[in-house]
Amino acid sequence: MLGRIHHVILDCPDPRSLARFYSELLGQPITYDSEDFVVVAENDTTSGLAFQLAPDHRPPTWPSPVIPQQMHLDIMVESIAEAMARVLALGARKLDGEDVFADPAGHPFCLIKRPGWAAPLSNWPLTPDER
Repeated sequence: MLGRIHHVILDCPDPRSLARFYSELLGQPITYDSEDFVVVAENDTTSGLAFQLAPDHRPPTWPSPVIPQQMHLDIMVESIAEAMARVLALGARKLDGEDVFADPAGHPFCLIKRPGWAAPLSNWPLTPDER
């Protein structure tokens, strides 16, 4: 093995705001926070998602390729209907396509029903005290 993923980093205009969105969505805490770089992970020694300041960030235009998606996340959930209501309340918006959304900075993500082989998400959603 040459290496392993440290963080998946998303450019965005407001790292703290987008980190709060994903912290709520994933039930994980913010483990590092600076003006231009914020991390959401299980703990401060675990890889996770990071959000990097990009003042000129242009969100992709889904599904049009005019500004292509640079990446997208599949988020595993127990109930797509319950998760859909929650992500919309957190500030996501629905995009064209089945269970496709944009986070507050415009990055597309899909809600995926937990497959049978994956362990249940029994502690979802976590309360703020548990994060």
